[in-house]
Amino acid sequence: MTVSLRAPARLSRAVLALAVSLTLAGCATSTGREPVTINLVAINDFHGNLEPSRYTPTGQDGAKSDPIRAGGIEALAAALQAWRQQDRDLLLVAAGDLVGASPAMSSLWADEPTIEAMNMLGLRASAVGNHEFDAGRQELLRQQNGGCVSVRPAKACQMGPTFGGAKFTYLAANVIDSATGQPFIPAFSIESVKGVKVGLVGAVLQDTRSVVMASGIAGLRFGDEADAINRAVPAMRAQGADVIVALVHEGGTTKDSPLSPGCSNLAGPLVDIVKRLDPAIRLVISGHSHQGYLCQVDGRTVTQAGSYGHLATRIAMKVDAATDTVTDLQVHNVVLQPGDYPADPAMVAFMASVKERSRAALTRPVARLATAPLLRKKNASGESVLGGVVADAVLAATRNQGAQIGFMNDGGIRKDLEAGADNVAAFGQAQAVLPFGNTLVLMDLSGAQLRRLLEQQWMRPGAADPSILQVSANVRYQWDEQRPPGSRVVPDSIRIDGAPLVDSRTYRVVANNFLAEGGDNFPEFAKGTNRLETGMLDLDAFVDFLRASEGQGASMAPAAPRIVKIK
Repeated sequence: MTVSLRAPARLSRAVLALAVSLTLAGCATSTGREPVTINLVAINDFHGNLEPSRYTPTGQDGAKSDPIRAGGIEALAAALQAWRQQDRDLLLVAAGDLVGASPAMSSLWADEPTIEAMNMLGLRASAVGNHEFDAGRQELLRQQNGGCVSVRPAKACQMGPTFGGAKFTYLAANVIDSATGQPFIPAFSIESVKGVKVGLVGAVLQDTRSVVMASGIAGLRFGDEADAINRAVPAMRAQGADVIVALVHEGGTTKDSPLSPGCSNLAGPLVDIVKRLDPAIRLVISGHSHQGYLCQVDGRTVTQAGSYGHLATRIAMKVDAATDTVTDLQVHNVVLQPGDYPADPAMVAFMASVKERSRAALTRPVARLATAPLLRKKNASGESVLGGVVADAVLAATRNQGAQIGFMNDGGIRKDLEAGADNVAAFGQAQAVLPFGNTLVLMDLSGAQLRRLLEQQWMRPGAADPSILQVSANVRYQWDEQRPPGSRVVPDSIRIDGAPLVDSRTYRVVANNFLAEGGDNFPEFAKGTNRLETGMLDLDAFVDFLRASEGQGASMAPAAPRIVKIK
């Protein structure tokens, strides 16, 4: 502002003095407010990993180090305790999948320990993730609001007599209840920090329907993420939001180190979402892709903190308090290792109680493996040793009910099968492989349907990579990536029990109930006939198979490839 001290001669000195003083007072009012720094910490895709797990660090130069143990709720609590000593107003937020696909220590108790731990951390809000819908919409509402009426009665309220629910708010602007036309859960929340009202708006990937069981989300519509966020902005402004942060459970990929700020080559579905957001949104905290990154997209800062609590994103957001605009954003991903910060006594005590309550179930021996771990890492053809073992296990469990072919979706296998002393795998380690509690479903598919099913591995709307189904040992086929999607399987290469696939023949197939409903973009499963819901858990089938194969871990690796990619 320019202040002129020139005045007509007829003004008295007193009037001139008054005018100058009022003008200067006005300048002080409009520019005297100091910028405010809002400190945030963001996490995503925690998946109930209350204990530390294996993590391979990547330095700022992109070089990978030896694997370490990182993450876990105690390491996160210790870090937050230390960071809040620097700023007691620190705001903890999340970008979804806090629970679901969880290790046994959380899933044994319907993920209530993880919700309670997040309450203890002071989490304020989280975008809902697709895995929050794993047990269906009603169970998500129970996790939010509390109570013991659950679709998982053997697990709910078993850790304690009551469950109070989340003290933080799940957000999803783009999940609409078809019956009401309104958001199923709140679209946004507003937090007051240092006199600044921070609006937090959430969204989950529009494609959620393809990655959760259809029955669990009946009556819900999943809309475009950017459109839903933008629609929420005026309402947030009307409720006083000064700045707006988007929490989006959708992600991207980059080759940049998760510790290097300023990456500019983020790719994936998140990029288009970010580019279409309201200009007022300068910060997007993301999830789902389990990558760590600190990127720039069209002048906006886009972050993700990997998964399982291995990383936490520290964000310093400077706000011009006079204009309510974000003037600077500094972001850092921090590796969380146990012992890096003084322990939080309350969280240590909480975890001790959870471990003691869970100890007997988790440490129960399952089987001795000849070699360990059994890995879920896929080869160039898309096949993994562990995937083959699971497919063999579900087939073995249902052979007496007529099953001829076993399938397993790669995304349902969450961790390698590890083992302890003498290569003995415990129940907790087996459960970490198959944490969803899926049941096995038998169905009839024709040979022609099986052929279409295999082609659907490459016919995936919005997905850059194929999703190769893991198949039982009696299945063989070849595929050629030079062929167009829809005809990549070499026609005469499919063999079942050594015999060529016959299009007109009926085959009895077993898969988990997620796949059976057409999940993971495999609609052909949903067309299966003569369906039988066995009620048998895939985890129980896996454990039984490991016991029956005890000591034969080395032979579990296929003697010959089941799936062959033509070079």
